[in-house]
Amino acid sequence: MQNMSTRRKFLGCSILATGALVTPWSSCMATGVSSGISDRPLHKKSLKWGMIKGDMSVLQKFELIKELGFDGVELDSPNDVSTDEVMAAMQSTGLVVPGLVNSKHWKMPLSDPDQAVRTECTESMIEAFELCKKLGGTTVLLVPAVVKAEISYEDAWVRSTAEIKKMLPHAERIGVKIALENVWNNFLLSPIEAARYVDQFESDHIGWYMDIGNIIRYGWPEHWIRTLGKRILKVDIKDYSTQLANDEGVWKGFAAKLGDGSVDWANVNLALSEVGYSGWGSAEVPGGERERLADISRRMDNLYTA
Repeated sequence: MQNMSTRRKFLGCSILATGALVTPWSSCMATGVSSGISDRPLHKKSLKWGMIKGDMSVLQKFELIKELGFDGVELDSPNDVSTDEVMAAMQSTGLVVPGLVNSKHWKMPLSDPDQAVRTECTESMIEAFELCKKLGGTTVLLVPAVVKAEISYEDAWVRSTAEIKKMLPHAERIGVKIALENVWNNFLLSPIEAARYVDQFESDHIGWYMDIGNIIRYGWPEHWIRTLGKRILKVDIKDYSTQLANDEGVWKGFAAKLGDGSVDWANVNLALSEVGYSGWGSAEVPGGERERLADISRRMDNLYTA
């Protein structure tokens, strides 16, 4: 049973999140993020490893995406890909691994009622920090919590906060940042609340992985960008069609190809420029073989200059 002081602390934070403006947070400057306005805030292209389809070696996959104009690729952690082969492919092609994505945060969320489950997720993050550093990356993406019928919003806040406080010293020691992503997890549903959640840790080793398409169902990404500001460490590139969602169901909205959905990419670029973002955008859409990946690369180029 949680004590009253913990509950008061949660409620106080919630009140601030919904009733006050977020103050600038200048201390969270990510690698690849600069001050001032950039004409092209998204100028590096990556994608997720699972998007690269086909019977190819690690090196061949790196060579393919290099040829198609990508600058890097993000891997899951843990994964079944040979780290030695990845490092050799990086050296051979000049591509980089800008970050990793935790692969346990959905099945073993930091909001789970079972402490053993939460601990396993926390430990997987610490392992991911080590791998990320070894590969030269700067961030590990984390879904901070999941709210559902049996997990209240308050419990999700309190439990996930406690676990992140356990992993943060490791991130700071290793030199890797925790990047919290906005997903359909029924948690942190406004940019003001998201900013308050990040700020409570008072650390420049935690920030936000801004997923553009995930916002469209209940908001505008440019609003989130302007509120989160320097807390944004990296950006996920996907589109979402409200028309498809209305006609065929909410998940069908993600069937829109990049640039064909409801995202106002010119406004997104403007907002990113205003907050001083300059760096990576990582495609997170259904992948495929050469032709499909080439189309994604071309569409990303168009979005980056919208």
